[in-house]
Amino acid sequence: MNPNMYGPPPTQFQQQQQQQPQYAAPPPVSGARGATGWPPQQQQQPQPGQQQQQQPAAPPQQQLQQQQQQYGAPVTSAQQPYVNGNYQQLATSMSGLSVSGNPLKPAQPPMPTAAIGAPASAAAPPRAAYNQFNSNAPPTSQPNFNNNNAYAAAYANGSTAAPSPASTQAPPVPGAAVPPPSLYPPTSAMPTSAAPGAQGAQSVPSGINQMTLNSANLAGLPHMPPPKASTTGQQLPPISTAAAAPGQPAPAAFGRPGQPPVSAGMGAQPGMPPQPGMGAQPGMAPQSGMGAQHGMPPQPAMPAQPAPYGAPPGGFSGAYGAPPAAAPAPVAFPGAPPLPGQQPAPQFGAAPPPAHGFPPQPGQQPLQQPPMPGYPAQPMPGYPPAQPMPGYPPQPGQQQPMPGYPPQPGSYPGQPGPGRPGYNQPPMPGAGNMYQQAPAQRRLDPDQMPNPIQVMIENQQTAGGTFITNQPGLLPPLVTTKFVVHDQGNSSPRFMRSSLYCIPNTGDLLKTTALPLTLNISPLARVAHGEMEPPIVNFGDMGPIRCNRCKAYMSPNMQFVDAGRRFQCLMCKVTTEVHPDYYQHLDHTGQRVDKHERPELLLGTYEFLATKDYCRNNVAPEVPAFIFIIDVSYNTIKSGLVHLLCSQIKDILKHLPVDQGQDKSKVRVGFITYNSTVHFYNIKSSLAQPQMMVVGDVQEMFMPLLDGFLCHPEESAAVIDALMEEIPRMFVDTKETETILYPAIQAGLEALKASNASGKLLVFNSTLPIAEAPGKLKNRDDRKLLGTDKEKTVLTPQTTAYNQLGQECVQQGCSVDLFLFNNAYIDIATIGQVSRLTGGEVFKYTYFQAELDGKRLIEDIIKNVSRPIGFDAVMRVRTSAGVRPTEFFGHFYMTNTTDVELASIDATKSVSIEIKHDDKLPPEENVYIQVALLYTSCSGQRRLRILNLALRVTVTIADVFKSCDLDAMMLFFAKQACFKLMEHSPKQVKDNLIQRSAQILACYRKHCTSPTSAGQLILPECLKLLPLYSSCLLKNDAVSGGSDMTLDDRSYVIQFVLAMDLNMSVNYLYPRFIPIHNVEPDETTLPSPVRCTHEKITEDGAYILENGVHLFIWLGQSLAPNVVQALFGVQCTQQVNAERFAITADTPLARRITDILDQIMEERTRYMRITCVRQNDKLESVFRHFLIEDRGTDGSASYVDFLCHMHKEIKDLLS
Repeated sequence: MNPNMYGPPPTQFQQQQQQQPQYAAPPPVSGARGATGWPPQQQQQPQPGQQQQQQPAAPPQQQLQQQQQQYGAPVTSAQQPYVNGNYQQLATSMSGLSVSGNPLKPAQPPMPTAAIGAPASAAAPPRAAYNQFNSNAPPTSQPNFNNNNAYAAAYANGSTAAPSPASTQAPPVPGAAVPPPSLYPPTSAMPTSAAPGAQGAQSVPSGINQMTLNSANLAGLPHMPPPKASTTGQQLPPISTAAAAPGQPAPAAFGRPGQPPVSAGMGAQPGMPPQPGMGAQPGMAPQSGMGAQHGMPPQPAMPAQPAPYGAPPGGFSGAYGAPPAAAPAPVAFPGAPPLPGQQPAPQFGAAPPPAHGFPPQPGQQPLQQPPMPGYPAQPMPGYPPAQPMPGYPPQPGQQQPMPGYPPQPGSYPGQPGPGRPGYNQPPMPGAGNMYQQAPAQRRLDPDQMPNPIQVMIENQQTAGGTFITNQPGLLPPLVTTKFVVHDQGNSSPRFMRSSLYCIPNTGDLLKTTALPLTLNISPLARVAHGEMEPPIVNFGDMGPIRCNRCKAYMSPNMQFVDAGRRFQCLMCKVTTEVHPDYYQHLDHTGQRVDKHERPELLLGTYEFLATKDYCRNNVAPEVPAFIFIIDVSYNTIKSGLVHLLCSQIKDILKHLPVDQGQDKSKVRVGFITYNSTVHFYNIKSSLAQPQMMVVGDVQEMFMPLLDGFLCHPEESAAVIDALMEEIPRMFVDTKETETILYPAIQAGLEALKASNASGKLLVFNSTLPIAEAPGKLKNRDDRKLLGTDKEKTVLTPQTTAYNQLGQECVQQGCSVDLFLFNNAYIDIATIGQVSRLTGGEVFKYTYFQAELDGKRLIEDIIKNVSRPIGFDAVMRVRTSAGVRPTEFFGHFYMTNTTDVELASIDATKSVSIEIKHDDKLPPEENVYIQVALLYTSCSGQRRLRILNLALRVTVTIADVFKSCDLDAMMLFFAKQACFKLMEHSPKQVKDNLIQRSAQILACYRKHCTSPTSAGQLILPECLKLLPLYSSCLLKNDAVSGGSDMTLDDRSYVIQFVLAMDLNMSVNYLYPRFIPIHNVEPDETTLPSPVRCTHEKITEDGAYILENGVHLFIWLGQSLAPNVVQALFGVQCTQQVNAERFAITADTPLARRITDILDQIMEERTRYMRITCVRQNDKLESVFRHFLIEDRGTDGSASYVDFLCHMHKEIKDLLS
């Protein structure tokens, strides 16, 4: 979804949009079914016994299967409308609990069927599939991961070939089943011995530390299939929020022994032939091996076997689509050759042939509509088809995909919609009807499922206020909680957060939990109101006090011994002589008597002034500079960009950063313009008029000015004003359309080199650099590759020139921020490398028009230049013995395995670091982490910022799960996934995310809960949002963007995720959704957000939806006229100008809404364009894409479905 898609597109784009019909016709009413292929309103029930008579005798095993399917049969019901495929108020909110066809994994072609009916014991033992995300795997012999050429060589570890998944899997043995890759965890990560009392199982009574979802006492929940046949009589899976009382077993689940098991599987999708073992669908011919046997007694000894997600029943008996081990009539997928002894599969979209011995169902007609595999939810058996709610656009599943899109990779021929691979697949064999009809009056409250709004409110109540950092391993409040940090020896969580505050003592134990041990470091983050800035300590010529051996800096974690003459470093345990000038006596407790006067002995975060030894070439640094490099080609003149920038520069320069303890900024500025040549300007304050120098030889860029290029904006104010009036005049008639980019950035770099300063280049560029010059690029725009295995070819750079330029910039401490104003492909994947390696970022304004987007651009530049920033920085993470940092993710460059080089780092950037064990940790000791950032401040001071953190060590898994920080974990997963996309297919990346999440929750279920029915989904309290956030990350444009985005949009959001900090990531993954139709004009705080789902929308409402990149205002068509009048001065929402959104009225309500928008913009790192969406507008589909709990417009699973899928994966891992 394009952040700037809503601007005026070029004419060809408008034509394309006009061709897309907005919505398909609504489904016909029940009387008119048949021709359109809509399922009938009422389920046609076969008469009991009728099917039996007309069915040839089946083999005994199949009969057993058929008998059991009776219990999943749909129940006839009265009409109940539902919305969007998540039934009205989630009527059977857990409808997806039984999904057995995996909406997250594509189907594989059928296996050769030599072994139909082969005993399960013939299956080859599963090999651990290649899992590049199991970051707890033992470190390989490769060098430490670093960031530099991750995109250039396409393989992050510097190797030139990706590890082949095939090479780690067993070859298919004839007659044996091969597990699909990534369905099994690495064998070491999840011990399979689930025997009671098995070694390592720590059974802890379920208490505060977990969230139990149990549907036994919540009516209206469809239940999951029973566990595998080996665990006969075990209870069925439910979902509830009743956490068991400490010391008691969790409440019993539904389906006690002796009750009929519920059959596994999922209703087939309309228009698809049902698969074997599946209940008959409305409007479909049944296939052999299907249909409930009415009137037969249940067979308690033989529960139906649930199909693994996306695999046949009975466990992994073959790859997706392979026949069930004992089913006599395997089914093939469309397009595959028929299996031996099987009728040819019907052509796609054709009516399925009736199976032998089955009459068509009464009143049944073949469906005409081509199926949409993996498309949004189909009507539940026993539910009528959805009637569109008045004023709602047709929901996915009713709506024809938009014509005008090419068939997408991963979708079937003839499937018109934009699908995303990994989501489209036919129902799996063995899927049956398993939804149990809820009694209409008793519904599950959807708010019973874990949701972020509730978690944030609770955390604000329990953890808001003061957070004192005086103990190791204290779990900090959530990022979203308002709190004040009292630093008493550990660094504030605003600067550094760990994913675990209690670390397993061995690598094996960490591997068992599957949890990542990561740090998210934002060393220059802003402090909150009421907190003090880290103090600056000056040791004079003595310089900072350090450990002789490991070079750690003096901190509260150093212990003074020998009457204060030596100190012992807790990192490496070595003692060091105290410098005579630093000596002080100890008191009776062994503490120095001056402890409370020295920040480095008391606080977790502080700064040292660095001596010349810490400077480049042992020379004190110059004051840093900002250089504005402006594209003055035809495009930027025509769009009004050049005029806008030149008119606003004076205001922008008033916001340059001011250093701590100073009253005004010392930063210098310089100006360069370019088209096919580069122009430097002399703005020396003694000149009457600015001077321009042109470098025409772009092959050999040099700096023509030695003096007068970088000046202080106050001293040279008059000359700068004259220059800003002159530039638009000089280039007003330009016809230059072919521009350069590389030489312009090089010019800025040469200017900084000439004045021996570090600094930042703000580059304003509008077109792909195609002029003959270094860094010339070719147009390789092919958005059809997005979402396919080939997408990495267009997401990695087409040339290494910009990577090398980035590395040269880092050596000078020159950071590059790109402001891009593209109307067409500009190849952010390539030119963005300069920003990525130098710690900069990319801003994008597609279809920029000065009068529409001018405010947003100027606000972004002001935010950019005014925030706290350090230049020419090096960051090193030191840890106590036993653990060490191994992988680093973010915007930086590394020349070795330990030093993170940042040409600049500001308050809104963060780096994620993974830490691994290299030895056993003594459980009675803490783990100490010290981050040192050496940087040049914006006034030219060389300083060291030190961050300290102590974590606890444990031998019990339950303690680890009680001290997780989910937000830090998800940001790490997001940054890691964006890196892995450069090496692996999006499907591998997503499967690994799902697999990792399932392993984490399965480990908790196995080791930390009292033995309860496998049917319960039990989530640890700290991680109860893990399924939701994993689902959000899987749907996020950075990971899942398909061909409905442009290549540049996709590269832009990937870079955005890699640079962003924790504050930004929470709402970027789970957008903030705020109702504004019921606000009180006299309040001042932000209204409370609601869950991000269509169920929270009312037609008479107005809402803000924002994730830090996009901001939508949605207006319902029944919004009260007095509200519309008070905000926009018009009578109804249809009269609101959605293209040029503005709150025009001057009323208390209008001022309140404007204040809310200003508050949101203030919190964010970017100034977002406001997109107004009226109900039923064309743009509503874009808006709905961000309602993250709903089923995605691309067919991705809703939160409910995903939670059920996770439950299924967890049960598979446990069994």
